Amino acid sequence: MRNRLIRGVSGIVAVVVVAALGACAPASGARTSAEATPENPLVLTLANNLGDDHVTSQALAEFASDVKRRSGGRIEVKIYGNGQLGDEPNVLGQLHEGIVDMTRVSAPGLATYDPGYHTFGLPYIFEDEREFYDVMDSPEMAKYFRSTADDGFVGLTYYSSGARSFYTRNTPVRKPEDLRGLKLRVQGMRSQTDFVGDLGAAPVVMAFGDTYTSLQTGLIDGAESNETVLTDSAHGEVSKVFSMTEHTWIPDVLVISTETWDRLDPADAKLLSDAARASTEKQKEAWAETVEQSVADAKEMGVRFVDDVDTDAFRRATRPVVDRYAEEYPEVAELLSVIESGRS
Repeated sequence: MRNRLIRGVSGIVAVVVVAALGACAPASGARTSAEATPENPLVLTLANNLGDDHVTSQALAEFASDVKRRSGGRIEVKIYGNGQLGDEPNVLGQLHEGIVDMTRVSAPGLATYDPGYHTFGLPYIFEDEREFYDVMDSPEMAKYFRSTADDGFVGLTYYSSGARSFYTRNTPVRKPEDLRGLKLRVQGMRSQTDFVGDLGAAPVVMAFGDTYTSLQTGLIDGAESNETVLTDSAHGEVSKVFSMTEHTWIPDVLVISTETWDRLDPADAKLLSDAARASTEKQKEAWAETVEQSVADAKEMGVRFVDDVDTDAFRRATRPVVDRYAEEYPEVAELLSVIESGRS
């Protein structure tokens, strides 16, 4: 009964999404890139649940514009932003069902289809920002992104979402012991609840939109994210200590469905990949500027940044959860090897 209900709801969602796409779709369009012309382009749909003003949304808009320019108008990318087509899990389902062609998703969300992507939610798999970019830009990672065609999607590129750190109402976090007993909001991914629990804190999974009020009322003691959350979501008003633990570097990934990827001829597949990579390079610069401005604004709000964090102690304390995932999922062990080989 419950399964039938879930399937029924999923079907209703799919019908609504198809109707929404149909209302905005062109009257005609090429089926493959080989038959596409400027007069009859191949139109690819891209779902994104971030707001239009977000740095990564702007990178996606640049990607769409670049694809049209590089293809001479033969290929167009139609972006549905602001979560028009649903949240990330729903949109990934739509991608696998052939309803949308591409989407941007936080990397661990792909673990539903390829367990290797759990790796990106694990703590301290990257040493710092330089190493993160070195690995993510490596040929080894590009090959990995292309290896998931049998899982229904292919990775085109990644976008930085910075390092995630702990921020609290008033408690500095310099060593793992400082987290003991704190109630911390985490994302709804198992890797986060596991490693935060290993550190002695109480992980609390809740909707991001509830975090501000929960911090304000003391329902939770803190949360974890990058610096922009302090200003973009005004969490700096109710959290006055941001400790630079930099425990995870979780990229966003731009993926295309395998079915759509197979409708591109090799030259156009390369065109799409090149445009995606170009948008990543611009996003890196924009992200750095955004973080710098967020830190400056947060300090004016009275937020204190704690830099003297014992990251080696955190790394040792969280290593067991990395080892457990590598043992449980061969795919995680494989991606950890890819990351190791991509270090410069």
